Amino acid sequence: MEKQKHVQTAIIGVLAVAILVMAVGFAAFNQNLNINGNATLTAAKWSVHFVKTGEGAYKKADGSVDPTAAPTVDEAGTTLSTYNVTLAKPGDYYEFTTTVVNDGTIDARLTGVTLAGVSEENAKYVDYTLTYGSTVYNSTNTSISDGPVLAKKNGTVNVTVKIMYKVPAGESDLLKNDLGPLNLSATLSYVDAGF
Repeated sequence: MEKQKHVQTAIIGVLAVAILVMAVGFAAFNQNLNINGNATLTAAKWSVHFVKTGEGAYKKADGSVDPTAAPTVDEAGTTLSTYNVTLAKPGDYYEFTTTVVNDGTIDARLTGVTLAGVSEENAKYVDYTLTYGSTVYNSTNTSISDGPVLAKKNGTVNVTVKIMYKVPAGESDLLKNDLGPLNLSATLSYVDAGF
């Protein structure tokens, strides 16, 4: 029995030594790789708006009628409003151009142009359009699947609004009574161009 104890002790000792050798061997083949660095995040700025003052804030087209109230831009630059015009005869039109600027740090994609204020019945007498760059929009609730991008850091685009008293096809199409005032509106919708 005592011999068996010595054999067991010897086996346990051999196993302990084997485990110790394996641990040292594993440690010899174990290595860590480290990656270190620094990152700084700068503040992002979303700023797409109408030019508020100076050249480009508003310019009436040559040949168009003079407004009784010219367009004005609010303090934030997001709403151009309060223009008022009277079109007295067929062929008269009022047209003005403004500039949209992106002075933010994020490219902006145009995703929609919505024109409102001219009913189907009134569309017989009035043509209401918005030209964005070189693309003309004249229908309501226009969705743009892959619209143009307004580049960050001072990308600009000209936007022209035109209201025209249509020349009738014949005498039966003449306007019989005054029409208006029409409450016209246009909305330009933008999203981050990265999405």
